[in-house]
Amino acid sequence: MSDYLANNSDVVLAALRQHLGLAFLPLLIGVVLALPIGYLGVRFGWLYHPLLNASGIVYSIPSLALFVTLPYVLGTQILSPVNIVVALSLYTLALMARTVADGLRSVDASLTEAATAMGYRRTRRLLEVELPLALPVVLAGVRVAAVSNISLVSVGALIGIGGLGALFTRGFQLDYTAPLLVGIVLSVLLAAVTDLLIVAVQRAVTPWSRATTRRA
Repeated sequence: MSDYLANNSDVVLAALRQHLGLAFLPLLIGVVLALPIGYLGVRFGWLYHPLLNASGIVYSIPSLALFVTLPYVLGTQILSPVNIVVALSLYTLALMARTVADGLRSVDASLTEAATAMGYRRTRRLLEVELPLALPVVLAGVRVAAVSNISLVSVGALIGIGGLGALFTRGFQLDYTAPLLVGIVLSVLLAAVTDLLIVAVQRAVTPWSRATTRRA
């Protein structure tokens, strides 16, 4: 495996860069879109259960089927990275919209009432009270979405776009285990490092949750 890395470092680094882009751009898009949608699901209670149902339906669609179908829906080429980005953005949105809604619903009502009594208007209360308190739940969802995206990008190799997944297909095609092992190891490491980074961010931005855990 070390010989393969030494002789094909450019190929591996290019696959890793593509994998990073295809995994994290949809994560960003999905989270940004999920914030207002999740809030609406809490703000208007009648939207909450339809939101859960729609999220479950989208998330249950097999990834390969979605990758193959999207070119016909979007009018893109089958090998366009746009298909992967849109598909993973939909998966992230489906997961995170529900997570955001659940996070906001988990905020103690007495705290929001206290903020309102102190003169906080709806937008300020959301940004300064509700969202910060919902962050542990939201970031837990981000962890799941990030690791899921890193895994699903590899499936795109079956249609010719897959970052590190391309090393899997190359290994199978050539009956050569080195690229296969490199792809697996880097995918696992990427998922592990990403998860640790999100945990570190969560610990940094929610110090009160650590204090609560220690007291418990």
